Amino acid sequence: MALLELYTEYNRVWIPDAEHVWKSAEIMRDYHSGDNVLRLLLEDGTEHHLPVDPSKPQLPPFRNPDILVGENDLTALSYLHEPAVLHNLKVRFAESKIIYTYCGIILVAVNPYKQLHVYGDAIIHAYSGQNMGDMDPHIFAVAEEAYKQMARNHKNQSIIVSGESGAGKTVSARYAMRYFAVVSKSGSKTHVEDKVLASNPITEAIGNAKTTRNDNSSRFGKYTEISFDRRYRIIGANMRTYLLEKSRVVFQTDNERNYHIFYQMCSCAHLPQFKSLSLRDADKFQYTCKGGDISIEGVDDKKDMEETRKTFSLLGLKEDFQSDVFKVLAAILHLGNVNIRNSGPSDPHLAFFCELLSVSAEGLGRWLCHRRLVLLAETVVKPLPIERAVNARDALAKQIYAHLFDCIIKRINSALQVPGQQHAFIGVLDIYGFETFDINSFEQFCINYANEKLQQQFNLHVFKLEQEEYMREDIPWTLIDFYDNQPVIDLIEAKMGILDLLDEECLFPQGTDQSWLQKLFNYLDSSPLFEKPRLSNEAFVIQHFADKVEYQCTGFLEKNRDTLYEELVDIMRVSKFPFLANFFREQKQSSVTRKGVQVRPARPAVKPANKQLRTSVGDKFCSSLSLLMETLNATTPHYVRCIKPNDEKLPFEYDSRRVVQQLRACGVLETIRISAQSYPSRWTYNEFYSRYSILMSHQEADLNDKKQTCKDVLQRLIQDPNQYKFGRTKIFFRAGQVAYLEKLRLDRLRGACVTIQKHVRGWSQRRKYLRMREAAIILQQYIRGKRTIRKTVTAAKLKQGWAALVIQKYWRGYRMTQIFQVVRLASITIQAYTRGWRARKRYKKEQKALILQKYTRAWLARRRFQTMRRLVLNVQLSYRVQQLRKKVEEQMPVSLQNKENRGLMERLSSLANFHSQTIDRLQGLEAKLAKSTSQQASVEAREKKTKEDASLVSLEVDAKNLNGTVESTSSGANIGLTDEMTFGRIAENNAEIQRQDYENEVETLKVEIKRLKEERISLQRKLEEAGQLNSDLQEQVIQLTKHVKVIPELRRDLNNLQNQRNNMDRKMKQQSELAIGTYFYSSAQTPAPAIPKDFLGMLEYRREDESRLIQNIILDLKPKGVVVNVIPGLPAYILFMCVRHADYLNDEVRLKSLMNAIIVIIQKILLLSNNKNFELLSFWLSNMYQLLNCLKQYSGEEEFLKQNTPRQKKNCLQNFDLSEHRQILSDLAIQIYHQFVSIIEDTLIPAIVPGLLEHESLQGISSMKPTGFRKRSNSIYEDSETHTISSIVQQLSVFHSTMSQHGMEQGLINQAVKQMFFLVGATTLNNIMLRKDMCSCRKGMQIRCNISYLEEWLKDKELQSSNSIDTLMPLSQAAWLLQVNKSTDDDAKEITEKCTELNSVQIVKILNSYTPIDDFEKRVTSSFVRKVQSLLQDRDGSSSQLMLDSDYRFQVTFPFCPSSQALELLQVPSSLHLSFLTRI
Repeated sequence: MALLELYTEYNRVWIPDAEHVWKSAEIMRDYHSGDNVLRLLLEDGTEHHLPVDPSKPQLPPFRNPDILVGENDLTALSYLHEPAVLHNLKVRFAESKIIYTYCGIILVAVNPYKQLHVYGDAIIHAYSGQNMGDMDPHIFAVAEEAYKQMARNHKNQSIIVSGESGAGKTVSARYAMRYFAVVSKSGSKTHVEDKVLASNPITEAIGNAKTTRNDNSSRFGKYTEISFDRRYRIIGANMRTYLLEKSRVVFQTDNERNYHIFYQMCSCAHLPQFKSLSLRDADKFQYTCKGGDISIEGVDDKKDMEETRKTFSLLGLKEDFQSDVFKVLAAILHLGNVNIRNSGPSDPHLAFFCELLSVSAEGLGRWLCHRRLVLLAETVVKPLPIERAVNARDALAKQIYAHLFDCIIKRINSALQVPGQQHAFIGVLDIYGFETFDINSFEQFCINYANEKLQQQFNLHVFKLEQEEYMREDIPWTLIDFYDNQPVIDLIEAKMGILDLLDEECLFPQGTDQSWLQKLFNYLDSSPLFEKPRLSNEAFVIQHFADKVEYQCTGFLEKNRDTLYEELVDIMRVSKFPFLANFFREQKQSSVTRKGVQVRPARPAVKPANKQLRTSVGDKFCSSLSLLMETLNATTPHYVRCIKPNDEKLPFEYDSRRVVQQLRACGVLETIRISAQSYPSRWTYNEFYSRYSILMSHQEADLNDKKQTCKDVLQRLIQDPNQYKFGRTKIFFRAGQVAYLEKLRLDRLRGACVTIQKHVRGWSQRRKYLRMREAAIILQQYIRGKRTIRKTVTAAKLKQGWAALVIQKYWRGYRMTQIFQVVRLASITIQAYTRGWRARKRYKKEQKALILQKYTRAWLARRRFQTMRRLVLNVQLSYRVQQLRKKVEEQMPVSLQNKENRGLMERLSSLANFHSQTIDRLQGLEAKLAKSTSQQASVEAREKKTKEDASLVSLEVDAKNLNGTVESTSSGANIGLTDEMTFGRIAENNAEIQRQDYENEVETLKVEIKRLKEERISLQRKLEEAGQLNSDLQEQVIQLTKHVKVIPELRRDLNNLQNQRNNMDRKMKQQSELAIGTYFYSSAQTPAPAIPKDFLGMLEYRREDESRLIQNIILDLKPKGVVVNVIPGLPAYILFMCVRHADYLNDEVRLKSLMNAIIVIIQKILLLSNNKNFELLSFWLSNMYQLLNCLKQYSGEEEFLKQNTPRQKKNCLQNFDLSEHRQILSDLAIQIYHQFVSIIEDTLIPAIVPGLLEHESLQGISSMKPTGFRKRSNSIYEDSETHTISSIVQQLSVFHSTMSQHGMEQGLINQAVKQMFFLVGATTLNNIMLRKDMCSCRKGMQIRCNISYLEEWLKDKELQSSNSIDTLMPLSQAAWLLQVNKSTDDDAKEITEKCTELNSVQIVKILNSYTPIDDFEKRVTSSFVRKVQSLLQDRDGSSSQLMLDSDYRFQVTFPFCPSSQALELLQVPSSLHLSFLTRI
């Protein structure tokens, strides 16, 4: 679409304005070709008619849609021109309180004149590792980009910070260097990064001063090279300075000051170390009081002096050097007070000067007022006029200060150099921007010359980046016309240029500024860039790239010569103060043998013929500038342009005229112009598809290829193919096309809204109409009914109607009574049957319960009876044993008793053997009887079967006889009948034989059975006799048992006495007692199963196996594989059981050796894991926690014994106190936990922002804002992995399952999960604070949805008790703040009441950063933000930090949790290869 076609009604444009530079207006009527006027409506409601030339219409520039205003990058604007840039900066700075904005590769920094909370270490860490463009614009983003490119491309970098005085150059450069110092810690003891930062206060003290524009203006240029080693850590720095303003030492204009160091010294004049300098207040010295104001509001010179001296010491500059510096500075102040008229040895200030610098007062007084002229035949001493003498004094002061400045810089550079080889460097250039004042002199000329060189380098670099971008996207490169300032540079530095003519004029002793100016007019009058002022004969005008500047020629020659009489130099050179003398000796040496980097200038240098023809200041500046440009061209530059928003230094006040003047001067608008000529707006295909899918047809949207879909849509919407280009990954648009697409999208949305509103309003109106129609019909019915009643109703009809009503009432009552009676009867019947059924059911249940109770009570009664019976028997037994013992002791001696016992034992053994033999024989007889019985049964079965077979055979014979008779009758054959009879007799004989055999066998079996019965009866008799005998034996066994049970009691008492003497004897006697008891029991009773072993919960190992134990149970044990199948915490239990054994043996050496080995090996595991093996750390964190619990549970301390079982109390440690080892193990567990959490953080951090902040879980609600920001290609990493909220939840599940699998205690899991959720919430919130594109209503909805997934995960894992969700409250409130309405006072009150977890700085930041996604949303007004700020002032103790400390760690605790695991039941699996351990 042509640009002229966009000048339609309701579109907005910019028109020039004298006060605000540009102002907005709305087109009232479409513009058509040939119209001579454009009708506009201004914002104040007035109409404005803008005249237009029909032949060459110069129409006003378009205003960008509001949705594009406030972009992070100015090149993302659809319409790129001066008013758009100016308005975008104003919206960001004045309304959103954002000071940084990108303009392509430039960072525009507007000075807020207010301290902001955006420079803390948390902000530095947030920008560290991020791609440029992913976060909001910031000086840290530029520093990170330079650092990243240096590390990736192995190429030196430069950050060029420029701007006029008061724009904030020094502060920006300081923050950039601070960023490098924080992110690249050297790790050495030299702390070189601290020294680099410490150099700033010194350079500011000796090189900064108060000016009318800035209280801390740098009066010199500085290029700081920060050196890095191969690991990209700072190893040193080096500073180069340019064009120190020496004239400030001797002269200051009104409301300005000299360099800060002078006032700092005067404020400390009363201190002992400054007494010898004879200092006074600053208003008493000529060099410090000429500006009139000797103090700065809010600045304490005395405190700054302490800081300066502290940094001197930090840099290693000793007290002697500091004392020499202060002497020279004090001498300069005294020199300024020297009265030329009364100069001589009697002048007190001259005496102070000479005393401090150890020079001859007489010689100095003479040569300050005289000059020696060397003629051909003689040397003449000529007195100087007062004016020339004053100039000589001031020249000496300036020269001394310049030498002192260079000396201090040299010493700082020496202090910043540390051993190590430089691999790469990043240079930070803090240099003056383009300057134009009412009176511009030699200094402004040099500054603007330097800016011309920098602007040329900048244009070439921008051009190069544009070309690389086009080549990377395979788009044809077309030459773009841009401003080339080479003619201006040639005008200044070429042969017969301004500097060349100035140096030439300086060679003539009688040369003056006027004669030099006349030469300029003569030689350069033909140049279009050089002009002669109309109203002045002492000035000339140069057309710079930024603006025309008029320079006053007065003082050019003197400043360029920078002359100092040779006599004064000789006096200084022979000074007895070595510090001062070296200044001028070096000058002499350097003038003879000058070394340095060879720079090829644009014109040949003038060779001095003798020592009087020294190199001029302009020539030195050209050489140093050429060296600087060579350095910058050899590096990758990054640009920071500092802007001064107003001259009154008011916070967040925006003066459009001052800002646009600086934008033109610093090259920002030139960048915009270059971008606007090509394709400034660049979108990826995915971004375009997501934003403009609403403009696609159904056929286009159904295509799977998004790239082809984008091409089809654009070709249909924009007919001119020159307005866009398709690259490999991006679509390139010319200026205005994105605004046109936004207009089409807005029209489509507006049309859709109108359609929706139409249908909704139609539905609403139809619904309202139907309700009204229904109400009208009802009203009509009632009215018509009333009218009909009034016409037709009479008294008789009323009586009849009333009677009918009465009859109906009684009839209906009767009918209802009948129905009620039937229903009641039915209900009663149903209830009766139901209650009976329920009663029977309840009775059956109660009957069953009674039966169960009966049997249960019987069983319990029998059990109680048996218990009481056993108790009574035991009591009787005890009593009888006591009586028997008394009788035995009284009647027979011990030997007879033993003999009787042995006799009884022998008899008992023989009876037991006989009893066992009898039982065996009885069992054999019973087996035979059973066999006989089975045989008898089988014989009876066979006999029965035989009878059945015989009857069957007889039946068959009868049948055959019958058949034979029939056949014989039919055939008449007699032979057949005879044969049948013969066969029948044979069969009968066979059956008879078999029957007899069976009868004989049965008789035999009956005899055998009778014999077996008799034998069984005899055996039963014998069994009864054996039973009687057995009962007798049992009675004897009982009696013997009573005697036997006395023996263990006696021996137990004996053993208790012997245990006190020897533990080994006690064990042997216990074993012998156990053997004797087993012998008696085995002899007296039937054989019983073996008694199981009773383990003590200890593991025994040999000392030489300790290393094997540690190796197998700790080093070789892997969390996967074999450990999955064992009890959680088994290694901890095994180690503790070994510790128990060492305590049981009372072996202190073994115990300490084992504990120390455990601690050392666990520490080794921490080192080997290298912050990568999460499962290993989780496993040993769980085991260390379990080991700590075991050491507490079995320590024997009362507080840990409350929940122990009696057996666990018995297993407590007896001999050693392991509280010290517990503390060491606790510290080790804390170390494991922190390393464990670090691995979790390293795993989660890359996924948090993409998954929780950028991922859109709610489909159909896109939070993407139109953007054309061109990210730096060098700062983009190709990341193939896409993180979503599902991937975060999945990773959390992996962590949780691993911890649960390793048996980690739930409290510890809760702490780890809480730490994980805090990291997620803090990281996400910090990114919201630093990303304006994430502050929208739709993004708030997406964030809240993603948080709900985390809440569901907590519920699913039953982790609500961990309070993890509380750590997400700041993030939840931030998401709520993005979604809530932000317009009325009630909204402001609600925000302050509900956002309790966010501090005032964070709330205001979110409100200022709120960005509408569509034109239907509204921005947050400044008045609303101020209202919220006023309400937030009442908060007490609110933090002022913008960022949350994502590195914060909650204090980990290890609560005591006793284990119910019985140590004596634990078994060591064979898979652990611990066969050398023995269970005790």
